[in-house]
Amino acid sequence: MPHIVAALTYPAVDPVLFRLGPLAIRWYGLAYLAAFLLGYLGLKRMVRSGRLKLSDDQLSDLLCWLVAGVMLGGRVGWWVFYHRGGGASEPWYEPVAIWHGGMSFHGGLAGVAVAIITWAWRNRAPVLNIADCVAIVAPIGLFFGRIANFINAELVGRPTSVPWGVVFPGEMIARHPSQLYEALLEGPLLLLAAWAVASRRRRNEGRTATAFLVLYGVARFFVEFTRQPDDQLGFIAFGWLTMGQLLSTAVSLAGIGLWIGVAVRRSRRITSSSVPAPAAHA
Repeated sequence: MPHIVAALTYPAVDPVLFRLGPLAIRWYGLAYLAAFLLGYLGLKRMVRSGRLKLSDDQLSDLLCWLVAGVMLGGRVGWWVFYHRGGGASEPWYEPVAIWHGGMSFHGGLAGVAVAIITWAWRNRAPVLNIADCVAIVAPIGLFFGRIANFINAELVGRPTSVPWGVVFPGEMIARHPSQLYEALLEGPLLLLAAWAVASRRRRNEGRTATAFLVLYGVARFFVEFTRQPDDQLGFIAFGWLTMGQLLSTAVSLAGIGLWIGVAVRRSRRITSSSVPAPAAHA
C-alpha cells in the first residue's frame, strides 16, 4: 500500500508565473515558447553548418508550419484519442480550441509530419533531411513540456511506495513522478541518442528520424506503466494497455516502416548506379 512517510512532498509551484492585469503568464505556455525558440536556434545552427539544407528564410517559413503542426495536431489528436463526452453542449470549434487545454504528443507528432511533408513538397526541399534535423531538436520541447506537466500537477503517476514518490496536491498517497521520468527519457536521453545517430560519419538521410520514432515509442511505452491512465479512458485492453502505449507502439512501428523504406530506396539507388551504361555501337 503506498504511504506518505517515505514520500516527497510536492513543491506546489504555482502554474501561473506572473500576471499582467487580466493576462496570466503560465509555465505551460512558457514551456512551448522555450521549446520553439530553442528548437529554432538549433535548426538555424544546422543551416549555418550545412547539416540542414535550407536557407535562413526557408527555415523561418518552415518554423511557422511546424508551430501550426504542433498546436493543431496536438489539440486535434487529444480530441480524437483522449476526449470523451461533451456531445451537443460543446461548441463546434472544440477540436481546435487550444485555449481550453488538452494536448496530445502523438497528435502533435502527426501534425509535424504533415507540416514537414507538405512544406517540403511545396518548396521542393529534402523531406528526410528536414525530418532528421527536426528529430534532433524535438526532445528539447518534450523536456520542457513534461516539466510543465509536473508543475501543473497533471498527468500524474500511479500510486507507489518508492522513496521518491510524490504526494500531489489534494491527495494522501504517494505517486510516481512519471512526468519527471518522461522528461528525462524523452528529453536529454533521447536528444543524446538522436545526436549520436546524426553524428555518425556515414550519414544516411532518414536514419535520425527513424531512431527518434523508435526510441520515443519504446521509452513512452514502458514509462506508461508508472503513469496513471486517463480517468475518461482507463485501460483500453488486456487490463493493462493504455491509449498512450497503443499510440506509442504505432509510433515505433512507423519508425521501423520508415527505416525499411529508406533502406529499400538506398538499395535501389545503389543498384541503379552500379548498372553499366550500354556500349555504344558504330
